[in-house]
Amino acid sequence: MAGGPSRKQARRDAVFLLYQTEVTQLSMAELVEGQRLREGYAPDDFTIKAVAGVLRDRPQIDDVLEAHARDWPLDRIAPLERSILRLAVWEITTGTTPPEVAIDEAVRLAKRYSTDEAGAFVNGVLGGVVRPDGEGEDG
Repeated sequence: MAGGPSRKQARRDAVFLLYQTEVTQLSMAELVEGQRLREGYAPDDFTIKAVAGVLRDRPQIDDVLEAHARDWPLDRIAPLERSILRLAVWEITTGTTPPEVAIDEAVRLAKRYSTDEAGAFVNGVLGGVVRPDGEGEDG
């Protein structure tokens, strides 16, 4: 796989771009250029597709998250964890990534860039999203 970043790197890039859309109000073009200058490379196709998909489908994604993070209104979830959750739900609901992979990667990102508690929270919410009984995070 020569050329672009790994899928793990692309996913990390997507999370950070989503996070930046929440905290900066910059346009996608400005965010992409900022990443190119900061990281030394532009986001790959997966990153762009994922960020655009999350932004497009955000109302439906947020409905899914609200249903499965019952004790945590979205505005009380830290922006980084919210971005991680949104990306994972987009990957799961669009069939882009197998659910177990999307969950594992989301938990890994939460633990790496936030806390172990955030990793457990992300795991609980996303587990509820994929379980047929619809049970979500207890809080």
